Amino acid sequence: MAALAAQAMAACGWLVLQPDPGGCGDSEGDFGDAAWQDWVEDMDSAWGWLAARVPGGRRILWSLRAGSLLVAAWLRGTGLCPDLLLWQPVLDGERHLRKFLRFELMRLMLAEAASVRPAIAHAWARIEGGEAVEIAGYTLAPLLARGLKEARFTMPAGYSGRVDMIEVGSKAGAASSPLVSLRDKFAASGVRASCCKVAGPSFWQVQAIGEAPALFEKTLLILDEARS
Repeated sequence: MAALAAQAMAACGWLVLQPDPGGCGDSEGDFGDAAWQDWVEDMDSAWGWLAARVPGGRRILWSLRAGSLLVAAWLRGTGLCPDLLLWQPVLDGERHLRKFLRFELMRLMLAEAASVRPAIAHAWARIEGGEAVEIAGYTLAPLLARGLKEARFTMPAGYSGRVDMIEVGSKAGAASSPLVSLRDKFAASGVRASCCKVAGPSFWQVQAIGEAPALFEKTLLILDEARS
């Protein structure tokens, strides 16, 4: 979905950078060695790449799920105010990490007809103790888990960019109450913000590649508005 969206954006005239943080994709290192702060610093490299190629152009930070937390952490250390385009944004890192552990362990443990709750409690205790845990074949390093656990989607004081948030669900319509509340909070501080829900599959949770055409369509509409 990210690759297809990047291609669609590029076809509409946008220069798109889709980076791999350290330990992911084609980047150096193993995922088991990844650290949250290293990923924040990787944002500096990505931003510098874009700034060098579009020194006077409009730049937008685009994220999926917990990428919103990474964006927020990076912005708090820069003083920059780029516009944000957030797909299925996560607002609380600890809650997200707990849900991830529960989802993956339930899927694995039920296949083995084992008890899920003790496995979840044991995995969380290890994270709390600064140990690495293996989930779905990936080693979740303590520095990454700790950084995600502490992350919250909070903007730096004085942020004045535009924030567009898109969720995906079984039906199009109003966004979830947390996003509506966040939109209203932004609006109260003078920040232009929108949120909506489009119809499509939860493509980040399925084994097969899933596509959500409505997400592409809404994204391109938002980008057209940003350019005008």
